[in-house]
Amino acid sequence: MLTHFFCLQREIDQTLVSYIWIYMRWRDPDIHWNSDEFCGITYLVLPADLLWKPDLMIEEMRVKDKTPQSPFVTLHSDGNIEDENYLTVVSTCKMQVYKFPFDVQNCSLSFKSIVYNDDGITFDVIGTNEHLTKWTLEDMGNQYEWLFLNLTVNTTTLTINNFNQSRIIYTITMKRRSVLYIANFLVPILFFFCLDLASFLISDSGGEKLSFKVTVLLAVTVMQLILNDILPSSSERIPLIALFCIGIFGLMMISLLETILVMYLIDRDSAPEENQADKGLSKDCGDKQGNYYVKKWTHCASVCNVSDEPPSEVLSLGKEDKRSQLMEESDSLEKLPDELSEAVKALSLLLSRKEERTPDYWTRVAKKLDIIFFFVYVIVSALFLVIICSEWMNANDE
Repeated sequence: MLTHFFCLQREIDQTLVSYIWIYMRWRDPDIHWNSDEFCGITYLVLPADLLWKPDLMIEEMRVKDKTPQSPFVTLHSDGNIEDENYLTVVSTCKMQVYKFPFDVQNCSLSFKSIVYNDDGITFDVIGTNEHLTKWTLEDMGNQYEWLFLNLTVNTTTLTINNFNQSRIIYTITMKRRSVLYIANFLVPILFFFCLDLASFLISDSGGEKLSFKVTVLLAVTVMQLILNDILPSSSERIPLIALFCIGIFGLMMISLLETILVMYLIDRDSAPEENQADKGLSKDCGDKQGNYYVKKWTHCASVCNVSDEPPSEVLSLGKEDKRSQLMEESDSLEKLPDELSEAVKALSLLLSRKEERTPDYWTRVAKKLDIIFFFVYVIVSALFLVIICSEWMNANDE
């Protein structure tokens, strides 16, 4: 028995679609002739229904093959019968995607008889593994997502309830072409991560930095949804590419939380100043009695009296008028309400406290925190990427 393969794997449902060319040869001892006695005829092409054919089944097959079968077989004069057919087989293949997209898959197809034991049918291999691999590569032609590596075959005996059956197992080894996944998935995520690092240069005073980080985080979330449609959900271990996405997402989320904290600390400095300005403006505009006394303090009186009296008399009268005005001013000051004096004391206390407190204290704390976090963020991110890359290179995909 000789088999060639052209395969396509589907990760999401863990199936292997194989396009197989099967060549079988067996000998029927009851059919033979001397070609010299029959005009040198060495072989005949006969309908397959006229001769006995070994019944074959593939243990891993999930969908019945609908490819039309050849209705003829070739009968040779020495009793050997040859049969060639093409099959499209959808079979199960337990895929190991831990190192996706740098994974290597091994899928098997097991051929055996349905009703005959090993006394009735015994399978044998035509050619060596190297010959089968070379022949398969020559007939395969173009290779798409998967790169065919080698084909191995071995024969075993299956025992079920003291019923022994001969079985032949073909193991196909394929390697995924990872360039497309690197260009369309891994590199864009790294670009998003670099944008997150560059966002530390944006000012924290406005909301642009926060909205930018949220946008980049949502972009990584979209990439994770795309990855979820590719990888199978029945994998025994979490793939490294999923850990890579989760790690990048976690780092960017921590960066977003740090930005929120920095903006909160900066707002603590700006909020008291705005409140004090609002209170001062309301007091200046709303206190009519205080406004009245301010006007009293800024009032300037001038007395101009033009008469025919001598200058000395005019000066004496001016002095008397000034004395009377000063007396009136002193009386008005003594009559100031208690509210104004209390307001003056509160204002002086507020000014003294403002001078004692260091201005922009929380802003400086926020800037120092931002610088320290940036260096820690870069170091942790570099360590994470190094560990993921080394695991991708050295881990066993089992």
